[in-house]
Amino acid sequence: MGTQGWLRRPVAAARAKWQDRSRWRNRSRGWRISVVLLIVVCTLLTPIGAAAAYLRLQDAGTPAESARTRGRDAVWLGHAWVDGRKTEADVAQLGVLLSGTGIKDLYVHTGPLDHDGTLPPALYPQARWFVETVHRLLPGIRVQSWLGDILAPESDGLNLDDAATRDRMVTAANQVLDLGFDGIHFDLEPVSSGSAGFLALLDRVRPVTAARRALLSVSAPVIDPLPGLHLLGMALADHGKWWSQAYFAEVARRVDQIAVMSYDTAMPTGSLYGGYVAQQTRLALQVTPPQVDLLLGLPAFWADDLGHHGAAETVASAIRGVRLGLGRTTLDRRTFGVALYVDFAATPVDWAVYRRDWGGLAPRE
Repeated sequence: MGTQGWLRRPVAAARAKWQDRSRWRNRSRGWRISVVLLIVVCTLLTPIGAAAAYLRLQDAGTPAESARTRGRDAVWLGHAWVDGRKTEADVAQLGVLLSGTGIKDLYVHTGPLDHDGTLPPALYPQARWFVETVHRLLPGIRVQSWLGDILAPESDGLNLDDAATRDRMVTAANQVLDLGFDGIHFDLEPVSSGSAGFLALLDRVRPVTAARRALLSVSAPVIDPLPGLHLLGMALADHGKWWSQAYFAEVARRVDQIAVMSYDTAMPTGSLYGGYVAQQTRLALQVTPPQVDLLLGLPAFWADDLGHHGAAETVASAIRGVRLGLGRTTLDRRTFGVALYVDFAATPVDWAVYRRDWGGLAPRE
């Protein structure tokens, strides 16, 4: 082409670029804004679409037939069981409901703790009666005292970083163990990933429960679906929605049982929610010591808002995810189960699905 042709190429390119810019400037402002917004939306939707495809893939396949109950399941029970509203007939009916299932532990709401860590005895006047009645009518079932509160600094609540508050919580643990409870179940929310105060509390309470041959268990939030996501959550909302997998492991090493609150995920469909639970099951199994019971929570309640889509977050979808995750990780693990939340909201359908899909049992007539 020669020297002149070589020189003409950048000149022609520059002229074309200038013409493109002129055409862009001549477009209406609204048109230009629409194009920019479209580019931004596409940029944002690409990782969201990839994440959705990944979760949908996690929900694919057929669960292993042996991914069923190991007889280490649990259910959260409301406050009515310890405040005088329930009778012996109610306990007997509870026994009928649990009969033939894998439920071994009852987390009965005994608190809430006061914000200073104390536990007013007036909250649980029938706690000793309930524990003794369960032990008499439902042999083999353990009753754990479910103690919880909202936490500072996100809320005007309990401060786990305060040593005096932790001391009072140890006293509260001894209070309920004196009533015959088989364990302490802490549900403190939201515990931020990396919280030193929460670890210090568990280190204080574990010797107490061990000396009395009782269990120490905790409710735990879900693990980062993407590495480092908890840091983004704290930066944007100052909210401990997720734990890092490493912090989950730190907590699991300090307890006898850890129950993942694998609901309120904002997943819009059952398949995405099932995939989410499958992923959570795998992540939790990877770091929970083999001697520690790992339980995955089942959403036996109804809500429909931005954080929880009732049609998607069902017991059936959760159990499918649990079975898929278990089958892909450590199918032969015995220290594993599910936990239903919560007894007063669970429907007959929830119980029937639990019995059929996790227990391999025929629904009751």
